[in-house]
Amino acid sequence: MEFNLQTGEWIFAPKQATVTPTTVTIVTEPGTDLWQRTYYGFQNDNAPALLFKTTADFSFTVKTHFQTQGQYDQCGLIIYQNSENWCKASSEYETADFQRLGSVVTNYGYSDWATSDISAEIQEIWYRLSRRGQDFQFEYSLNGTKFQQMRIFHLFDAEETIRFGVYACSPKQSSFSATFSDFHFGACLWEQH
Repeated sequence: MEFNLQTGEWIFAPKQATVTPTTVTIVTEPGTDLWQRTYYGFQNDNAPALLFKTTADFSFTVKTHFQTQGQYDQCGLIIYQNSENWCKASSEYETADFQRLGSVVTNYGYSDWATSDISAEIQEIWYRLSRRGQDFQFEYSLNGTKFQQMRIFHLFDAEETIRFGVYACSPKQSSFSATFSDFHFGACLWEQH
């Protein structure tokens, strides 16, 4: 399947970003985030993301390189249908000792958050998003070859066309640079059950 970074469309476009034929770099701005209601009560909907459209079943892989420094700094993959229906997979900086590798799924305006702790020394992670209809799988890898499942989920507002891509944000008063590379968009690698 053909994939061209130059065809991506920004939501909440960052002030500083670079898109080349092979890489995307986002410099985050303080106070940017995505979250809807659950537990915390707040609604944040302003994280920059470069999105692409498809109706196909597929697998999308990307390498993230980041130097997060403030609490909740994050970057990774995203599906963004609208402010109340989206999902993301990323690592979030917590302290100098650990970060949280996790995913958020938001259906009908309510977010969840599933995480596991990993070393704060990790600064490169590969992610893979696979689609079969309205069902999706997030995977991650620390070497780009061996992927491990993070989550399987259903997105109700993903009946036909979906908008997917990469994002980065800094919910608190921080800023960092996230670079995305090694993009691959192709046939679904998630085995049919």
